[in-house]
Amino acid sequence: MCIDQTASSSSAGVNSTTSVSSTVTREQHASKEEQPEQSEESLYSVLMTSHKENEAWKEAAAMEDRNFRPTRAEGSRRKAPFYKVLQGMPIAVDAFRYGTIPGVTAYFLTHAHSDHYTNLASNWKSGPIYCSEDTANLVLHMLAVDPKWVHPLPMDVPTTIPDTGGVVVTLIEANHCPGSCLFFFEGQQTVHAGDSSFKSTFVGSSKTFRYLHCGDFRASPRHVLHPAVKGKYIDHVYLDTTYLDPKYTFPPQPLVISACAELARRIVAGEAIGPADCNGKRMLTMDAWVTAQSRPEVKKEEQPSQRILVVIGTYSIGKERIVKAVAQALKTKIYCDARKAAILRCQTDPELHSLLTSDPIEGGVHLLPLGMITSDKIKPYVERFKGTYSRAVAFRPTGWTYTPPSGSEQSPPIASIISRGQACSFSHADLKPMQKSSYTIQMFGVPYSEHSSFFELTCFAMSCDWGKMIATVNVGSENSRAKMAKWVARWEAEKKRNKDSVVKYREIDYW
Repeated sequence: MCIDQTASSSSAGVNSTTSVSSTVTREQHASKEEQPEQSEESLYSVLMTSHKENEAWKEAAAMEDRNFRPTRAEGSRRKAPFYKVLQGMPIAVDAFRYGTIPGVTAYFLTHAHSDHYTNLASNWKSGPIYCSEDTANLVLHMLAVDPKWVHPLPMDVPTTIPDTGGVVVTLIEANHCPGSCLFFFEGQQTVHAGDSSFKSTFVGSSKTFRYLHCGDFRASPRHVLHPAVKGKYIDHVYLDTTYLDPKYTFPPQPLVISACAELARRIVAGEAIGPADCNGKRMLTMDAWVTAQSRPEVKKEEQPSQRILVVIGTYSIGKERIVKAVAQALKTKIYCDARKAAILRCQTDPELHSLLTSDPIEGGVHLLPLGMITSDKIKPYVERFKGTYSRAVAFRPTGWTYTPPSGSEQSPPIASIISRGQACSFSHADLKPMQKSSYTIQMFGVPYSEHSSFFELTCFAMSCDWGKMIATVNVGSENSRAKMAKWVARWEAEKKRNKDSVVKYREIDYW
């Protein structure tokens, strides 16, 4: 699950078509003419592998059933599903809700969002926690975990993890919230760790396995071109599947950030925010879309200062890139309450720190929880500064703001997905006022997520060499797993036909 999505439903049933991981071999997806002859033994092996994985998902669904209550005989502990423990390695990722997992000697945390560190607290004593420096700072600050358990690792540097049989991990910037990272693991399978009854046959072999755990991420060309990943075969990709559905193909992240900054700048400066219409008139800031009849009549001598306040909704951690871009465009400071400021100062970002202020009058940009960006909640907040700010502009950045065009294909060809995604553009003129906006408070829904869009997931899958993809989000429903499995199979088949190693990209930061 992820912080930018709704909770998925739970289901214990699975059948042979619902495995989310890509269990089929590349030969299975090829045409009959392309398929090599297979012995009865190899065909049996493929069928058994598929069967075992479907049974593993059935077991995992039972473990994650919301109505399940662990008994005293089970140690009063919920068992960890197979996808939380790396196959054949004593390593668990984002699995703190399961307590002390059998055979696990290293616990990894991708980032400091609550749905990934659930149950991690000051009484933690199950084993060492490995994460990025920023995430370590946040865990110590927010959760008061004993520092002896928290081990920050350097970014982009292969590091051998103690007591794991020689597993080496490289941390890669996830393009999600501050401190978030992908983990690229390399090593041999040395142990049957975890609670799953399904074991690997490679434990004890000399084969080197590579696993890429994406946690939550916004996929970009930087990920597939990273030196740790580029040109390597990845056995398992643990994939953030928050938006693995064709209807979620929102604009590239950098374009949306720039659009917010430019819109804020134009509004505050009183500039036009759109081109001339067919009558030669131009759309001017907030005054333009409010009719003269609805505009309050205020005598000049009674008007407050004409400063415009910009308010941005954020999570406890996340959306900082929009905040910085807007503040820099307006050449102003950022104000937030002391709790939020302390969290922001856990990040190793001197540029952000220099923009912070504890004075709400000095800060032309204010940060509020995302849920506060509604007409009934934002109004009383702005009224606190009556006489200082005459009006306010509020941004509500979330991927759920995006709505697909009517008539969009539910199952478009992959070539169409890529071509349409690469043609997608976005500017300040594409940001439209939300319902219940007024002359004094204008709210904008921003189609911005720190999770990969469907288009980006497709480009990512088509740009790296992998054997199996294991979904980590929306896996509680049999129907959801089946839909995602079909797309994984289509990616694999298309990649076999496509000779390009990396999907052509517009910028290094986005496809």
